[in-house]
Amino acid sequence: MIKGALFDLDGVIADTSVYHFQAWRDLVAKHFNATLPDDLEAKTKGVSRGDSLRVILDYLGETVDQVTFEALADEKNTAYIKLLDDLRPANILPGITDFIANLKAQNIKLALASASLNGPYILEKLALSDAFDAVANPAEVTSGKPAPDIFIAAAQALNLEPQDCIGVEDAIAGVTAINASGAFSVAVGDASDLSHAKLHFPSTAELNLATIQKAFEVAR
Repeated sequence: MIKGALFDLDGVIADTSVYHFQAWRDLVAKHFNATLPDDLEAKTKGVSRGDSLRVILDYLGETVDQVTFEALADEKNTAYIKLLDDLRPANILPGITDFIANLKAQNIKLALASASLNGPYILEKLALSDAFDAVANPAEVTSGKPAPDIFIAAAQALNLEPQDCIGVEDAIAGVTAINASGAFSVAVGDASDLSHAKLHFPSTAELNLATIQKAFEVAR
């Protein structure tokens, strides 16, 4: 039986990834007088702020010292939080509210396993803080996604083994991290990018707990 559900945030609970990339674009335009192509967003999705900045600097062919690196990351985060100011429960992605309610009805514990340091703030804006039993702190794990650390930490925060949990993701790096942790990976989004997931749904609106439970039991 499934005992825990480990959730990514951006693109799974709410589509905040668009705000991330808008903040990066504004930063790059200001400091490097450059633009970022749409297809670069996928490489910054689901990974830490620092890793995202490394991807962007690599694309730009730029190098900066550590002090500048940290200043750029902090400036981006400030801009991102400002963009989130109007975030409301109405911004929760389709199907997620019902899916969470179904998990809670089955006494399945919930933990957030997001690379975002702003996870607690976003849950609060979405009025979902009380729905989650734990929030893994990405600042306390050794390696970010695609390493499994954040999902292992999320399971541990629930006093569970990853093997007793499902992980829900929309990013390539995130699904890889779930698989490496030993949890059962459930992906939402573009199937061509997420074919390594154990189970796939085209969108959050189609998440179905009964289907997941059946696939989880077969896999175990």
